[in-house]
Amino acid sequence: MIRSMAGKWSDEHIAATLNRMGLPTGQAKTWTAHRVSSVRRVNDIRAYSSAHKDGQWLTMSEAATELGVNNHRIRRLIKDGILPAEQVVPRTPYQIRASDLLDPKVIDAAARTDRPCRAVGENQIPMFSTT
Repeated sequence: MIRSMAGKWSDEHIAATLNRMGLPTGQAKTWTAHRVSSVRRVNDIRAYSSAHKDGQWLTMSEAATELGVNNHRIRRLIKDGILPAEQVVPRTPYQIRASDLLDPKVIDAAARTDRPCRAVGENQIPMFSTT
């Protein structure tokens, strides 16, 4: 998992994710950035390179900043299948390809400020009478 996340996430993010998932170190300790860094060095895993340097991958916060929205909107776009995003394993941070933010569907959905319409079902009985 560290190998998969190392190129796209900082050691601090990796440590926080491993701890959140309840995965201890080999000595049953919690993860720290220093411990992740040590594992990377011992196993010859390349270090984190910020998404700002190469611009290929973004975090949820970076994507939100790029689109001028909040993290909740980005999470909703991902959940609705409008914005593609990857996770190494469930409960790890989302990895969002910067080029996906240029998709007109994503831009349009992010810019929408109206609330979704609520459709009334054919067989739905009103809760309150109209009188």
